[in-house]
Amino acid sequence: QVQLVESGGGLVQPGGSLRLSCAASGNIFSFMAWYRQAPGKQRELVASSSSGGGSNYADSVQGRFTLSRDNAKNTIYLQMNNLKPEDTAVYYCYARTLRLTGYWGQGTQVTVSS
Repeated sequence: QVQLVESGGGLVQPGGSLRLSCAASGNIFSFMAWYRQAPGKQRELVASSSSGGGSNYADSVQGRFTLSRDNAKNTIYLQMNNLKPEDTAVYYCYARTLRLTGYWGQGTQVTVSS
């Protein structure tokens, strides 16, 4: 059974930092990513990583967010620095298997506010 367990969300002031974690189990995942969805907006890709290496970022977070991956633990992390109010959203972990089956985590709330 596939499980994605997210942690690390919370309330932070503008300019602050948070680190999200997503631990995946139950399969081998060739692709893992973080998406976010703000109220009234569509879910958008924030950062992604393939097992072959390399990460990609949305333009809005480039230079502020860093995605890292521990393949041995099937875990990805999203270090978020210099957070802005517009980063407020529910952040979702996504993982895709070698057979291209995708799974979503339950989501974790990130709120950036003074």
